[in-house]
Amino acid sequence: MARSENENRRVILAKRPTGIPGPEHFALDTQAVTPPGPGQLVVRARYWSVDPAMRGWVNTAPNYSPPVPVGDVMRAFAVGEVVESNSPAHPAGAIVTGLFGWQSHATVDAAQVDRLVEERDLPISLALGVLGLNGVTAYFGMAEICAPKAGETVVVSTGAGAVGSLAGQIARQAGARAVAVAGGAEKCALAREVFGYDAAIDYREGDVAAALAAACPDGVDGYFDNTCGPISDAVMEQLAVGARIAICGTAAISDWTPWPQGPRVQRHLLVKRARMQGFLAFDYRERFGEAIAALAESARAGRLVYREHVLAGIEAAPGAIAMLYAGENRGKLLIEVD
Repeated sequence: MARSENENRRVILAKRPTGIPGPEHFALDTQAVTPPGPGQLVVRARYWSVDPAMRGWVNTAPNYSPPVPVGDVMRAFAVGEVVESNSPAHPAGAIVTGLFGWQSHATVDAAQVDRLVEERDLPISLALGVLGLNGVTAYFGMAEICAPKAGETVVVSTGAGAVGSLAGQIARQAGARAVAVAGGAEKCALAREVFGYDAAIDYREGDVAAALAAACPDGVDGYFDNTCGPISDAVMEQLAVGARIAICGTAAISDWTPWPQGPRVQRHLLVKRARMQGFLAFDYRERFGEAIAALAESARAGRLVYREHVLAGIEAAPGAIAMLYAGENRGKLLIEVD
């Protein structure tokens, strides 16, 4: 059934979670669309993104951005069509992306638009994946921090995920061997057979440290870390001299209060003269255009393989973050709004 352009359907944070948010932490409501003021525009969302960072956005543990207030629209990236505009740079009919939240119609300032989507020959959903935050995260974390060279070995945790699958392919394009760590036989097969990894290790089966030693006989030169936790502890034991480690996520740690205890990595870093660096894609905001252009070219040429897992309708949103952390998605997790 067609929806009114005056009706803004929203997913709000109903109560504060501890750890991974579930359906019980969200509620759906409907409000009238706010008319745009000077320099503002109304974006009708086509797709909402579901990202690991969203867990941190709703918890009170220290993070790089303040938590979403209870009662507010859930913070999320979205792509959609401008349906009304008082911004000459964003005319009606333009496709735009931004941190518009889980709402069907976002009334935003022009400065809140991340970019105009110009790759109209490609699906617009890619603006939230390969050509969005996932893509630029993989691009800069791998190319700038892990900086793989031909003949080196790179390990990627959650190697079949939306970011990890791209990071592994970027390493392979640089001439490196790529080893994925993933959960379950299906995702390991996906990493090898679809995303082109040279090897894949199932962290749910057997001794991860022993499997890494077998897959990386000359050590690990680059590690793209999406998990922290036991997987990363095992990788530290296999570091090669001069290894580079990019800290992208900490998905294996469900709660940072109290501060979790684990193996001390300093000795590994010292002896192997390794470098460990945390990063956010936003650190490279001024270079996003470079990354998106390169990724779009690779996607058009078939050199970059991607998968999407699309949920239908806003009713799917409240359970989507928990689904992501349970590893039930088979590709970049998206919600098709209508």
